[in-house]
Amino acid sequence: MTRKQLVEHIFQKKSFLCVGLDPDLNKIPKHLLETEDPVFEFNKAIIDATKDHCVAYKPNLAFYECLGVDGWKSFQKTIDYIPKDCFVIADAKRGDIGNTSLYYAKTFFETYPCNAITIAPYMGSDSIKPFLTYENKWTVVLAMTSNKGARDFQFLKVDNTPIYEYVVTKCMEWGNEENTMFVVGATRSEDISKIRKLAPNHFFLVPGVGAQGGSLEEVVKYGMTDECGLLVNSSRGIIYADQSENFAVEAKKEALKIQSEMAVYLKRL
Repeated sequence: MTRKQLVEHIFQKKSFLCVGLDPDLNKIPKHLLETEDPVFEFNKAIIDATKDHCVAYKPNLAFYECLGVDGWKSFQKTIDYIPKDCFVIADAKRGDIGNTSLYYAKTFFETYPCNAITIAPYMGSDSIKPFLTYENKWTVVLAMTSNKGARDFQFLKVDNTPIYEYVVTKCMEWGNEENTMFVVGATRSEDISKIRKLAPNHFFLVPGVGAQGGSLEEVVKYGMTDECGLLVNSSRGIIYADQSENFAVEAKKEALKIQSEMAVYLKRL
């Protein structure tokens, strides 16, 4: 998916919501455990309930890989079921040396036709560049994340500059606004403005709104651009809004609630 197509989709749907598909067998409604493929049945219902209110989906590979072959089959079926106009991010957090990265890229851009993949940049250019060789595919680099442990490394300073700022500026040398995004956590909203100054036109994938305590209003205040420039992810707050047989109905309500707020912000652009 091109940047132009993504931006058009955002304004058509009046949404920049990304729904995280994190199917935990310990949390999904119990009646689904009786089906042949509980993971896919759960995802299918969530997708049906939210597809009119979001522009992207982000399956977290950890929830599929732990199930072995069956998990990969569920992932494949999920990818195939997601509407083709939705942006699909493989939340795989890969990051390795060149040849290995090239095959990770092949996995998630060819074998599984995702639009984007999350990447851990610790190993430098070897971890990033192989993914950038694919046209109309996106590398989503972990810059400043929303978890507590982010401060262990990301906020350490070199010459009085946080490491996460070095990550952003260096990755911008390798990629561009058409193929590179940055993960910027919603729980540190004021720091979003620092990254926005460094990368004024890049898209940000923003986790941490909702269950983790991040504020959509603050994210918009510090991170929105003339073309929106944001994909705000919500996982638990939507997919686990309810654990009864009415879970999809409640998921839809939560997605609509967020999308309605997003529509107001987009209308101002």
